[in-house]
Amino acid sequence: MSPHPRRFRSTLKTLHLWLGLSLGLVLALVTLSGSVLLFEQPLFAAGHPELASRPLPDLATQGRSLRAILASDDGKALRGLSLPDAELPVWEGNERGGNRVYFDATTGERLLRRTKSGDGLLTLLDWHTHLLSGEVGETVLGVVACTGLFMLFSGVWLYWPGRQRALRHLKPHTNPPILRWASLHRFVGVVALPLLIVMIGTGTTMAYRGAVRSGLASAFGERPPARPPKIAPSAAPIDWPAVLAAAQAAAPDARLTRVTLPAKDNGTVVLRIRRPGEWNPAGRSSLWLDPATATVIGGDDATKLGPGGRLANALFPIHSAAIGGLTWRVVACITGLLPMFLLVTGFLFWRARRRHKR
Repeated sequence: MSPHPRRFRSTLKTLHLWLGLSLGLVLALVTLSGSVLLFEQPLFAAGHPELASRPLPDLATQGRSLRAILASDDGKALRGLSLPDAELPVWEGNERGGNRVYFDATTGERLLRRTKSGDGLLTLLDWHTHLLSGEVGETVLGVVACTGLFMLFSGVWLYWPGRQRALRHLKPHTNPPILRWASLHRFVGVVALPLLIVMIGTGTTMAYRGAVRSGLASAFGERPPARPPKIAPSAAPIDWPAVLAAAQAAAPDARLTRVTLPAKDNGTVVLRIRRPGEWNPAGRSSLWLDPATATVIGGDDATKLGPGGRLANALFPIHSAAIGGLTWRVVACITGLLPMFLLVTGFLFWRARRRHKR
């Protein structure tokens, strides 16, 4: 081997090692939290059976309870709400600080309030998506995810012994320790490479979702998604039963999933809906309504997007195992544990090699 490839390989090994022992730890903790969050809804339902066991009222009753919620002091702190459904038949309100409040779907009575500082699942979610540091943490998380992809590809490049010897070099060893940890690290890293690329790769796109969505639209020559129009806010109370009824009438085959409340400078109500065939649990389609007249003034249909838009919309459901049933959820959960396994075996290999040199 000539000096230049040898020097490059040595540099790559050094980067792979020290990035793995530093940012690799953060990545392993993030993916570990992701494995738990794949079961967030059943874990939350198990912890609060009094919420999951309530009856699901009809849409008109939900509208009346929403009106009561937004007239209360709790409602004034909300930026949006998820509609009741069969799995969680209560209103789930999102506060601007990231806390969540749950209301009875019949009366609008507050049932539960969860805070990021006092709820384990919300703390894990904040760590997994923002490293507990808001927008700065999300930016750092994107760097960590990109580093994870680099370590995956650099690890395979460093391992590659040639096509004819590839399978033989994957054989695990038990002794001595330096071979044991190296072979386990290599075996899992290579065999699980496709799964790790899918999970870490889709997670990376979550950190840069705006740029990814715009880039895919440009790559396929598609127009960027339309934005809701701005209308003057109305001082009159909103007739929420009529608004929900108008939305359901405009999309009778869809399920209403989320309400984004009017802003101070824009009176438009945005309703997220899930049309048949959409992978995202909340859907990526939407309806825009004038709350003063309870009429639909526009919207977008995610099922009619081009390939770039459909691909962008598929990334989150794949990452969160919203598709594929229990099988993919279990596979994704195990995949989330592997970066920690690679971190530990990589560290043990490094330590055994240092001891061997001594």
